[in-house]
Amino acid sequence: MEKGQAASPSHSQTHAVGTVLGHTMPQAGLHSCWRGRILPLLLAYLCYLLLGATVFQFLEKQAEAQSRDRFQLEKLRFLENYTCLDQRALEQFVKVIMEAWVKGVNPKGNSTNPSNWDFGSSFFFAGTVVTTIGYGNLAPSTEAGQIFCVFYALVGIPLNVIFLDHLGTGLRAHLATLERWEEQPRRSQLLQVLGLAVFLTLGTLTVLILPTALFSHVEGWSFREGLYFAFITLSTIGFGDYVVGTDPSKHYLSVYRSLAAVWILLGLAWLALVLALGPLLLHRCSQLWMFSRGLGFQDGTAPDPEGPPRPQKIPISA
Repeated sequence: MEKGQAASPSHSQTHAVGTVLGHTMPQAGLHSCWRGRILPLLLAYLCYLLLGATVFQFLEKQAEAQSRDRFQLEKLRFLENYTCLDQRALEQFVKVIMEAWVKGVNPKGNSTNPSNWDFGSSFFFAGTVVTTIGYGNLAPSTEAGQIFCVFYALVGIPLNVIFLDHLGTGLRAHLATLERWEEQPRRSQLLQVLGLAVFLTLGTLTVLILPTALFSHVEGWSFREGLYFAFITLSTIGFGDYVVGTDPSKHYLSVYRSLAAVWILLGLAWLALVLALGPLLLHRCSQLWMFSRGLGFQDGTAPDPEGPPRPQKIPISA
């Protein structure tokens, strides 16, 4: 090697440096992603859970204690009125009632209560399985039924997701003109926004408010209870405290619960559509508000807010 000439790195040294950089850069990117996005989101998520736990504890704990005290008082009164029973016999009777309730048998009424596993109720249960609502008031009790439920859900849940996705895509296809919203005159833009708002409002009334009124009337609930049931159902939370078609004192139509299952499927599809179009509607409304305040462009020349401004066409002179 001549004097004054810098030594060039060997192939093995270059490969080693590249390997170190290759391992270091993904780690640095992961670290920055963790600190930049994931960590704040995780903290917000935990704070939201802590907030919910605190509020629910404050609202529900005292009511639970009152209900427990009332139940114990009623048991003591029952034993005082029926001296032939002792505490052990009463506890055994309560245990039988709880087991019947867990298996979906309503302890009210008599043996002539309608079956929980007729075709309509079974269709309703199948719908709660594939939509992952799972009210919890009814479940298979036989070994064969439990095994079948597992494999049925493994196929039905993905099938339900695909169905809802294609149904939502089909509904959005009829609103394809919204994709060319910026290219249209201001009056057309305003009419499209108003039309979309009316469409979402009427659809929500049809899917949420009208069934709520119907369920409240049939089940004897208040409108608040019916709205609570509809929201808990369509959000797939499914607590099971309110379920249609379970009151033994009422005579339901044979297709009542089957129609409720169909409403659940259509309601989930509508909810997916609202979640997709709701932000778009808010974005369009904010754009129109900016235009009305003089912050936008003139009619018919509103550019795409997410892209660069369109170049003007320059005529070629002779």
